[in-house]
Amino acid sequence: MDTMIRRTGRAGTGANGTARPRRALVAAAALTLAAPLTLAAPGNAGATGVVWAAPFRTIVFARYDAAAPVEDLDAIAPFGGSPTRLTHTPAVSDVMPSWSPDGKRVAFLRYGSDGAVDGIWTMNSGGGDLKPVPGTEGASDPAWSPDGARIAYSKPAGTEREIYVADTDGTPATRLTHTPEDEFRPAWSPDGGHLAYSRADASGHSRLMKIRLSTLEQTPITPAGSQDWTPDWSRGDRIAFSRVDSTGFAHLYAVRPDGGGTHRITSARAHDTYPSWSPDGRRLVFTRGGTDDADPEHLFVVRADGTGLFRLTKADSHDLEADWRPQGVPGP
Repeated sequence: MDTMIRRTGRAGTGANGTARPRRALVAAAALTLAAPLTLAAPGNAGATGVVWAAPFRTIVFARYDAAAPVEDLDAIAPFGGSPTRLTHTPAVSDVMPSWSPDGKRVAFLRYGSDGAVDGIWTMNSGGGDLKPVPGTEGASDPAWSPDGARIAYSKPAGTEREIYVADTDGTPATRLTHTPEDEFRPAWSPDGGHLAYSRADASGHSRLMKIRLSTLEQTPITPAGSQDWTPDWSRGDRIAFSRVDSTGFAHLYAVRPDGGGTHRITSARAHDTYPSWSPDGRRLVFTRGGTDDADPEHLFVVRADGTGLFRLTKADSHDLEADWRPQGVPGP
């Protein structure tokens, strides 16, 4: 399970170098969605019958399926409908998207099986104007800063992965962490002063950590011995994450940045991973999947209190690593 969540986007491998598993969805019934915003335009009809125009497809995610095992990026409205393909490169995988704070560009990891393409790129919201970020070869987990000026990411330093931050042109790249553990999945605080991230040790455990950028002081958010992954920091100053708990499944949890107020959001007999907050902090989009690669994984949306769950994507595919556009439609 840790390999699944620690996936870096390397061709066919997880973060620890083992074969990257293809994950599967444990069947779950979608609940009825509450009445949507009365906003409609020519486009595709979503799960609620509302018709959404392309500008409202504000959730970007990575998708692959059995017929096309190379990942591309798609976008979808927060109430469903048909996704729009943003990238289509048969020999190159595009994963781990991150919206810029103004919603105009997306940072993502692009890599090819031959190693010729490897690093963080950016593109506009429609999938054009692609630009590589220099100096990010081997990197993963890009996260755009709240001021739009910098991108944080995880990158190998010797035998471990550490957290770096750079301007959007790749310079100067500053290494923030220096530990014997692997550091993954940075997430910015709303004021841009801190990063939360996952710290994984050799035993396979992972805890959430926090670093102050001005001093590089690091403090734990969740306890040692946990299996806590993929944090996302809301504008309301809560951190959502995926925890493999005593049930053996990964569920969504939320915690305050000081480590208090931890509570569970989801509880299905399925793995819930990669949470991303809606702009207003009322909902989360996430991936729900099982332990078998034969079945698809879907995106789900849930309220922060665990109610109002519904399935967002329905194709026979694996839909992963969704990011909710900061300036997008926040949800009902």
